[in-house]
Amino acid sequence: MSPPALSVREVSRFYGGRAAVADASLDLRAGRITCLLGPSGCGKSTLLRLMAGLEPIDAGEIAIDGKVVSTPTGIVPPEDRGIGLVFQDFALFPHLNVTDNIGFGLKAVSAESRRQQVAALLTRFQLEHLAGSWPHMLSGGEQQRVAIARALARAPAALLLDEPFSGLDGHLRSAVRQSVLADLRAAAAAVLIVTHDPEEAMLIADDLLLMAQGRILQAGSPEDCYLRPASIAAARLLGEASVLPARIEGGAAHTPFGIVPARGLPDGQASAMVRPEAVRIAENGASAMVCDVRFGGAFHLVTFLSEGTALTARTTGSPPPTGALVKVALDPARTVIYADALAGRQSHEPIRHFESESQA
Repeated sequence: MSPPALSVREVSRFYGGRAAVADASLDLRAGRITCLLGPSGCGKSTLLRLMAGLEPIDAGEIAIDGKVVSTPTGIVPPEDRGIGLVFQDFALFPHLNVTDNIGFGLKAVSAESRRQQVAALLTRFQLEHLAGSWPHMLSGGEQQRVAIARALARAPAALLLDEPFSGLDGHLRSAVRQSVLADLRAAAAAVLIVTHDPEEAMLIADDLLLMAQGRILQAGSPEDCYLRPASIAAARLLGEASVLPARIEGGAAHTPFGIVPARGLPDGQASAMVRPEAVRIAENGASAMVCDVRFGGAFHLVTFLSEGTALTARTTGSPPPTGALVKVALDPARTVIYADALAGRQSHEPIRHFESESQA
């Protein structure tokens, strides 16, 4: 197998003795879109700047197409890395029109070659009618497409985008995202998109990276990260997750809302991570009382109470009324059990989880 377009190995970056990025490792491969997801301030943008060569690293190494470009003792400058970078504000040159913005990095090629390459990018990103326009005349979505076209003009080994859709709202955000992603996939580049939106990350990523407190908690497909999170902290990055007390006995976890498989985990106290869609009303379930019902448009949020423990579920059917006594059960495919001996470790550390019978 050919080396990754961009490889990060155990990279750290410190500010004043505090680790902004700690022991980060990842690979970007051509033709795949990777999303780096995490809350504001977790180190996402710092990691992106390290990969682009805008900052030095304090430990580890970064390689592009198998060639080391960053170590603690040396760094290849950004302009010599073959990396495309798109900032949140797009950073278009205000004194250059669309054509000249896109062709800015192609000064080393002939005028005719530059003209042909820019024309091809104008067509790919549906910008031909804006070729002579100035940046201030463009909408946010149009500025974004120009910035990405400019970054792709030099055929970079990898393209790094920092929160590229954050400045767009509602339907425009969805429409522009779909259009841009189609163009990025057509370009077959190795792409990293930084975002703090879990729904966006799962919708667009081929490969997903979850980050918190400067560390990458988990890497995998969106489905694996959502259904089989490496830790409770990782689970919560991808949406609502309730944590229930549990006790493991003989490969089964007993919770206030029923029993789920916990093969391979030791007997003793545990925690159960439950997604809101994992709770269903079932005749063979545990007794619970409906203590709250909220309307959410396409769904209802229903809060159940059992053995003094509350659990919120998301349902698309008609909800039971407040005060009703019902039987509820947990879907093992969307419930993950963590032995407390492991779950008690620091939240940024990956911890062991079970595979349910439906996943085995």
